[in-house]
Amino acid sequence: MKTLRLGLPKGSLQEATFRIFTHAGFNLRISERSYLPSIDDPELETILLRAQEMSRYVEDGVLDCGITGEDWIMENDSDVVRLAELPYSKQSLRPVRWVLAVPENSSIRSVRDLKGKRITTELVNVTKRFLQKNKINTHIEFSWGATEAKVGAGLADAIVELTETGKSLKANKLREIATICESRTKFIANKKSYRDLSKRNKMEEIILLLKGAIAAQQKVGLKMNLKESDLKEVITKLPALKKPTISPLTTKGWLALETVVDQRLVRGLIPQLKKAGAEGIIEYSLNKVIY
Repeated sequence: MKTLRLGLPKGSLQEATFRIFTHAGFNLRISERSYLPSIDDPELETILLRAQEMSRYVEDGVLDCGITGEDWIMENDSDVVRLAELPYSKQSLRPVRWVLAVPENSSIRSVRDLKGKRITTELVNVTKRFLQKNKINTHIEFSWGATEAKVGAGLADAIVELTETGKSLKANKLREIATICESRTKFIANKKSYRDLSKRNKMEEIILLLKGAIAAQQKVGLKMNLKESDLKEVITKLPALKKPTISPLTTKGWLALETVVDQRLVRGLIPQLKKAGAEGIIEYSLNKVIY
C-alpha cells in the first residue's frame, strides 16, 4: 500500500481546512507546535506547511499533493497539476482578492499614479507582472508582515494585500485602487505522483469527499409530514436538488417528505411549508452533499 504525502496549509487557512476534512469524514489531530498532524487513514501522511511554500514542495516531489491558494502557485510560478478547485477560504466560500491600496487621504487615485512610488507586499512576483503589464515602473519591496501598517508609518506609498471582506483595509484607513488578482483554494499534485494510478485514485477520492463537505456547508436537510392532498402545494415551495424523497406513513392518507435545500432559504421557506400543510418539520445539518 502506497502512502500519499499530503500538504495542508498552516496559518489563515488551517482552521477552515481542518473543519472541511472533519466534515469529509477524516479525523485530523495536531499537537501544539507540531507540523505532522495525525489522520485516521493509513494511506495518508499529512504535513503542515505555509500556503506560500506549498506549491514548491509539491513541484519538487517532496509532497505528492497539497492544498494552497492559486495566488501562491502564481507567485512561485510552480509547474504542478491543478486537480481541483476547493471553493473555501478563511471566512467564507468566496474567493479572496489581492488589492492595491493606499491611505484614504492619498493623492494616488489610479495605477498610473504609482509611477516611481514605493509598494510593499508579500506577493512580489505577481505584483511585478501586473505593473509591467500596465507599463508602470515602481519600487516593489517584500513585506515580512504587518503590511497594512506600513503605509500609515510612511514606509511605503501603497501596499498589495490580501482581503476577503475589506474590513481590515477600512479599519486601517486604506482605500482600494485596483485588484491585482483573485485567488481560490486549489488541490494540487506533483506531475509524477499524478501519473501513478494508485496515488491519483486516492487524490480523487479525497477531492470527492472534500467537495461534498464544502457543498454541504451551504445546504440543510428538511423532513416533514403532510397529507397526500397537500403534496402538490408543498412541492411547489421546495427548490430541491432534484426531487424530494416521498414515502407513505402508517397513517392512511399521510406522507413523509425529505429534501435538501439552500440554508439561506430556510428561514423564509419553513413558514411557507407550514401554511401549505406540512407538519412536524425538522431541519438538520449535513456533512456531505455528493452530486
